[in-house]
Amino acid sequence: MQKTLLSLLLAGTLFGASNYKYEISPMIGYNIAEGNLNIKDDGYFTGGLEFQFNTLKNTISPEFSLFHSRGVDYKTGSDTQITRGAFNGVYTLEKTATFIPFVKMGLGIENISDETTSNQTGMFLDAGVGAKIPFAKNWAIKLEATYLAKIGSAHNKYSDNNLMTLVGVTYSFATQKTVTQKTAPKIVEVVEEKEEVVVIEEPKTDSDHDGIFDEQDKCPNTPAGTKVDANGCKIFLDDDKDGVENSLDKCPNTPAGSAVNIDGCPQTINLNINFENNSYTVKDASLPKIEKFANFLKKYKNYMAEIVGYTDNRGSATYNKNLSQKRANAVKELLVKKGVEASRLTAIGMGELNPVASNDTAEGRAQNRRIEANLILN
Repeated sequence: MQKTLLSLLLAGTLFGASNYKYEISPMIGYNIAEGNLNIKDDGYFTGGLEFQFNTLKNTISPEFSLFHSRGVDYKTGSDTQITRGAFNGVYTLEKTATFIPFVKMGLGIENISDETTSNQTGMFLDAGVGAKIPFAKNWAIKLEATYLAKIGSAHNKYSDNNLMTLVGVTYSFATQKTVTQKTAPKIVEVVEEKEEVVVIEEPKTDSDHDGIFDEQDKCPNTPAGTKVDANGCKIFLDDDKDGVENSLDKCPNTPAGSAVNIDGCPQTINLNINFENNSYTVKDASLPKIEKFANFLKKYKNYMAEIVGYTDNRGSATYNKNLSQKRANAVKELLVKKGVEASRLTAIGMGELNPVASNDTAEGRAQNRRIEANLILN
């Protein structure tokens, strides 16, 4: 008999516990009053809030409720406001397929704003039944009927009675771990069998020999010797910022902003060879520049060069054109002496055309007395 009773109590604990720590329920309903309270139509609407605290260890959950009714009419024509606060213990019964029944009991106080001899402020006992009908996670419709008996009555020796019928919505929150029935722990002897596992790794390959294994290589056919990034893709290096990669740039030191061809070389090169006024003699200071240009042409034989001579604007145009032609011829001859085939060179005199500086100053005129070269791909 004792074991049966213990099993029933344990089952009650399991079914009565909620998986949520808190429940809050806004409620609205109708209060049916006993006739001797002198309330018009023996009833009025009420609304309020119920807050319930659940624990997995206890079968009865404490509940605090607060209800208020305003504009409650007396039969005499006057009206009042009624506020009730109560503390109840709620016992949740076993859940059915569609709803969760519960019963409650507790103690409260009722405040009457406009008291009469038949309706006065005082304490009450209450008891109720109800059910919660879940319709979504954490949400349920709540139905409740609560009977209230005022402890003290001013006009007779019996308690005055009220019956509140309520409907509302319950929101449950703060999930707590579910309590399960404890059973004696089972002792299981575990025998471990040690098994030696030999892992044979397949050798990693690097088909294009760029230092990145094939399984990580996103550019698997990179030419040998090419610098690559972590994905095995070619790194584009352009030190002189001319848009031609270093490995393809035949003129690696092109000034920034210069227009270049596919080899990264300027189409027009200012050789910085300047002449004295009315002279086509190449200065000794310009010879290293001519030698450097000759070495470039000897290395890259797919280029031809057009040597272009210029003058300042002093003198006649015809004279200046002839003088610029002599300057271009002088540089061409020096390039030939440095080993450049004459067939790859052309000399043109442009006279005073295309000045690069003002001819109004001695410095500007000196800059205009110059030699340029146009590179032409074969």
